[in-house]
Amino acid sequence: MIIKGTKINDRYSIIRTLGEGGMANVYLAYDTILDRNVAVKVLRGDLRNDEKFVRRFQREALSASSLNHPNIVEMYDVGEDDGEYYIVMEYVEGKTLKQLLKRRGSLTITEVIDIMSQLTDGMAHAHDSYIIHRDIKPQNIMILENGLIKITDFGIAMALNSTQLTQTNSVMGSVHYLPPEQAAGKGCTIKSDIYSMGILMYELLTGSVPFKGDNAVEIALKQLKEPIPSIRKKLPELPQSIENIIIKATAKNPANRYKDAREMHQDIITAMDENRINEKKYVYPYPETDIESTKKLDETVKAIKKQEEVKEENMRSIEKEESKNQNKLLIILASIFAGLVVMITAIVFLLPKLSKGKSLEVPDLSNLDVVEASNRLTKLGLSVECSDGDYKYIPSDEIAEGKVIKTSPEKGTIVKEGKTICIYVSSGDASFTMEDYSGKNYIEVKTLLETKYNCNVVVEKEKVTDEEKYKGKEETVLRTNPGVDEMVKYGSNITLYVPELEILYPDFTSGYTVEQVQEFATKYKINLEIKYETNSLLPSGTIMSQSRPSKSVVKEGVTLTITVAEPPEVVEEVIVPNEE
Repeated sequence: MIIKGTKINDRYSIIRTLGEGGMANVYLAYDTILDRNVAVKVLRGDLRNDEKFVRRFQREALSASSLNHPNIVEMYDVGEDDGEYYIVMEYVEGKTLKQLLKRRGSLTITEVIDIMSQLTDGMAHAHDSYIIHRDIKPQNIMILENGLIKITDFGIAMALNSTQLTQTNSVMGSVHYLPPEQAAGKGCTIKSDIYSMGILMYELLTGSVPFKGDNAVEIALKQLKEPIPSIRKKLPELPQSIENIIIKATAKNPANRYKDAREMHQDIITAMDENRINEKKYVYPYPETDIESTKKLDETVKAIKKQEEVKEENMRSIEKEESKNQNKLLIILASIFAGLVVMITAIVFLLPKLSKGKSLEVPDLSNLDVVEASNRLTKLGLSVECSDGDYKYIPSDEIAEGKVIKTSPEKGTIVKEGKTICIYVSSGDASFTMEDYSGKNYIEVKTLLETKYNCNVVVEKEKVTDEEKYKGKEETVLRTNPGVDEMVKYGSNITLYVPELEILYPDFTSGYTVEQVQEFATKYKINLEIKYETNSLLPSGTIMSQSRPSKSVVKEGVTLTITVAEPPEVVEEVIVPNEE
């Protein structure tokens, strides 16, 4: 652990710890040269003592530093300082998708499409540069407050040998997203990242990973052998086009997957088109099974079982050497345990007989009066109750107020006599009163309106008279349309208005560096052109002029030209010897 105030490479001053992992610790640090906050990831544990890994890590991290994409965390620097190996990255203020899933459980289709379209766009850029991530998982993807996602850990993921399932805690966690070819010890391709993205998409929609097990090897075997569970069994309302993306991305045979991330990206952004929602289920064109590829992990499983047998044998030997008192205690405990086993066995055999009743089919009660529906269930021998009362009321545009919408378990389900049934009753027109959301973060408001009321939310910018008041609060809701206290139907279109602030050009000639101008241009999406001019009076790198005047308004997509001083070439004087 590095303490606050420590300087790495006499440049990056540690502010605080951001996180700890099996492979590295991450710190918030201040770059004293470029005057900005950065994230510094320092390798820990056995990895920094492994020379082969360190060399590969440095090489791969430098390779990843060439990536320049809005959905990829920018890598600034890679180095070593007094035995500490580190990478310096763009500092992203946000949370990981894993943290978001822990808080939300699962995400809406709209949110998942937005996240996955950004992820596949970023990965397509990496794949274009022949860079494979190899460790796509929600812990390695950040999401900012404005919804922008950032892919992290390119350098470490590429350097790590992910076939070593027990190397670190991080890899153990990554096995849920491990492509079959990696689990079988084969090489990775860009299609390996596609498989991991398919597993991630499944998790974002359902809130859980498709393959679970007691250990990493068991999960990896499932990745190799078992087809991905049908997501539409969990989410029946999910369009077939969305399930098809997951089916195709998570094919065991790489030949059945998308050819690249760009093809997957295109499929995602068109998935909700009307002509695609009810498309036919994707069928693999090539065989999926590959028995040979599981041999390596089968041998690993046998080795683990052998180790467990040896452990059990050792335990038996130890038990034989225990003292008489310990043996007596074991006998007493064994007797108690045996008694419990007898009791549990009796309960297991007797309980079904005691609880045995007639099998009944839950009737269709839709559109019935709630009292009549309750009476019908009671006459059948079923009871009526919901978790929060006798009935559960939900809004509906189709079913009249007081009439039954559905039941849980649903109609046609076979249940035992005495089973408790929950009746869902219409509370009338599916509408709600618009609250006053002014002053709140538009992302939170948008998420609430989309998930709770199924509304289509559009965000628009609106000019404000007092710009100083809203500086740093560009994501604040000014007003909504419909307005406060208006009745709004579920599924309606709602507009959120946020401040539109004018960004002005600073005076770059007043001490700015070229790097700072480049950051400004990237942040506000303007094209930067740099011209160099010989000047013997000014220090090299001084910005002499700029094409856009200071305090003029920044417009996205325009070109800014700066002129930078460079020293004159030194011409060596050649002295010709006098022949006389």
